[in-house]
Amino acid sequence: MSNHVGTLKLKPNARARVLQGHPWVFANEVEALAPASFDGEVVECRDRAGRFLGSGIYNSRSQIVWRRISRDRVALDEVYFRSALTRAKARRDALGSEWGMVRRLVWSEADDLPGVVVDQFGDTLVVQIQTLAMERRRTALEAALQAVVAPAEIIYRNDGTLRRLEGLPSEVFTRSGRAWEPRWLTIDGVDVWLDLQHGQKTGFYLDQRRQHALVARHCAGRRVLDAFCNQGGFGLHAARAGAAEVLGLDSAEDAVAAARRNAERMGAGAARFAVANVFDWFNDAARQQEPAWDVIVLDPPPFAKSKSALEGALRGYKEINLRAMQRLAPGGLLATYTCSHHMQDAELRGVLAEAAADARRRVTVVEHCHQPPDHPVLITMAESEYLRGYLLRVD
Repeated sequence: MSNHVGTLKLKPNARARVLQGHPWVFANEVEALAPASFDGEVVECRDRAGRFLGSGIYNSRSQIVWRRISRDRVALDEVYFRSALTRAKARRDALGSEWGMVRRLVWSEADDLPGVVVDQFGDTLVVQIQTLAMERRRTALEAALQAVVAPAEIIYRNDGTLRRLEGLPSEVFTRSGRAWEPRWLTIDGVDVWLDLQHGQKTGFYLDQRRQHALVARHCAGRRVLDAFCNQGGFGLHAARAGAAEVLGLDSAEDAVAAARRNAERMGAGAARFAVANVFDWFNDAARQQEPAWDVIVLDPPPFAKSKSALEGALRGYKEINLRAMQRLAPGGLLATYTCSHHMQDAELRGVLAEAAADARRRVTVVEHCHQPPDHPVLITMAESEYLRGYLLRVD
């Protein structure tokens, strides 16, 4: 790799967010791109007056050409990885025993490792690498993970769509070369069947753990609908809390099969799970004859995967929240979430207000919800905050 450090310079009139502390620079914000030979290397960035803004990883093939790793001059080597990982682990350890050894250990730019996500499940780490520079230094990253965490196994889930934008192949493999055998793991008091090598994303969604407990507190003796249930997180915690009836819905057959397996393991006779398109299920005329629900959870996948998709996504969020409000008993609770980072809180609130008006229901906020602290939000980077929601009372 080249020892010569390239330099990017912002355009004179660029209103680049990096000047306000954001860690990204886009291709249209620089005077000229560095040669392609610098792709995957560490490059300096300077403002129009030549002032140093930091060291970052470069890729001319990406729309985001520069991602800052430090405000100082640094080398991206095993020493850097060890330092960043040690800080990231210390931040999680400081959260206390609530998190145990099941947690997000690294969250990309929020932990000074752009394009790296690491989830910890006991002695196994699931790693996603989504940037060229980090991919090229996987050996150094792996050595640092071994030094700081000492996992029994590392599973690389390098199958996310962002890799394509960086010119990287899609692949899933383990450090050892052996298949990771699915197994039971107790997470927050519920046994979960984990298939970390083949499940969605990193095998299990860790970002809703606090919300599972929050919603479960309101479920004893009540009828609970867990829409977009995935592996049954909300529904299983509701059943454990004494819900009278739980129905989980998801369009993914493998997720529903996992939810059923988890329910059988915990002996949750009140919980059942079905494969269904949630929008179609709500719109089915037969629903009008059924009893209203006491608690409804809406935790859909991201409807807005890009800014251009936001307008259509807002319509989808309004439609599904309107249907849920119409199916709630008076005084019922709606736990509603979005994991689209393009959708800000003001837009979510606007959608919920419109749905409440159309449903002709009086809706009040019980809790404002967001991602847990092991998924830290960088205050200068809106994109690091992606999960937000509300627990609402619908009268």
